[in-house]
Amino acid sequence: MIDLYYWTTPNGHKITMFLEEVELPYNLIPVNIGAGDQFKPDFLKIAPNNRIPAIIDREPVDGGEPISIFESGAILLYLAEKTGQLIPSDLRQRVEVLQWLFWQMGGLGPMAGQNHHFSQYAPEKIPYAINRYVNETGRLYAVLNQRLADREFVAGNYSIADIAAYPWIVPYENQGQKLEDFPNLKRWFETIQSRPATIRAYQKAEAFKNQALDIEKSRTLLFNQSATSVQR
Repeated sequence: MIDLYYWTTPNGHKITMFLEEVELPYNLIPVNIGAGDQFKPDFLKIAPNNRIPAIIDREPVDGGEPISIFESGAILLYLAEKTGQLIPSDLRQRVEVLQWLFWQMGGLGPMAGQNHHFSQYAPEKIPYAINRYVNETGRLYAVLNQRLADREFVAGNYSIADIAAYPWIVPYENQGQKLEDFPNLKRWFETIQSRPATIRAYQKAEAFKNQALDIEKSRTLLFNQSATSVQR
C-alpha cells in the first residue's frame, strides 16, 4: 500500500517506526544518499528537495490517484490521519502532539543535524560551531527531559511526537550528550527502544549496513549543494 523511499537516517527511521507500529503494509525502496540516488529524476518527482524520506500512498482514503508526500513530519501527520492512529482526535490533545512534532522538526532535528556535521563530518573542526551546536542540542535534551518529568510520553499517550524525536536521540554519544544527565529522557528513550515496533524498524536498517556512507567520497554529494545544483 505504501511505497517508502528510505535510507538509514533519523528521518528515515521515523517512518519505519510508524509503519511498524501501526502494522501498515509497505514496500521499502532504498535511496542511497551517499551514492547520489536522491538526485535521480524519478525520485525528484516525489521529493523535490532531494531528501529522504518520501512516500507514495497507492491507496489514499479518497479512492483517487496515488498521493506522494515528502518531508518526514508531513509524512507522519499524513499517515497518522490516514490510519487514525498515534494522533488524538481530541482538539487539545491533538494540539499537544502537533506542537511537539513541530518542535522536533524545527529544533531538535536541525540542531542535532548541525551538531553531527560540525563535530563528525566537517573537514575543518571549528570549536565555536561545535560548541554552539553541542550546547544547543543539550538545551533541547533538557527541554525534553523537563517535559517528561510528569508524563510517560511527550504528549501523554505514545504518538507521532515521540516517533519524531526518538531517532534523533539515538546517536546521543555522537552529539556529545549523556543520557544519565537527563533521567526522564533516559527512561522515555529506553521505553521506546524496547517497543517491538521500534526493534523491527531498526532491524530494517541492518540490510543496508554494507552500504554505509563513505564520508570522504560522499562529502560533495551530502554537504556541498547550492542553488546551482538545484537549477542545473
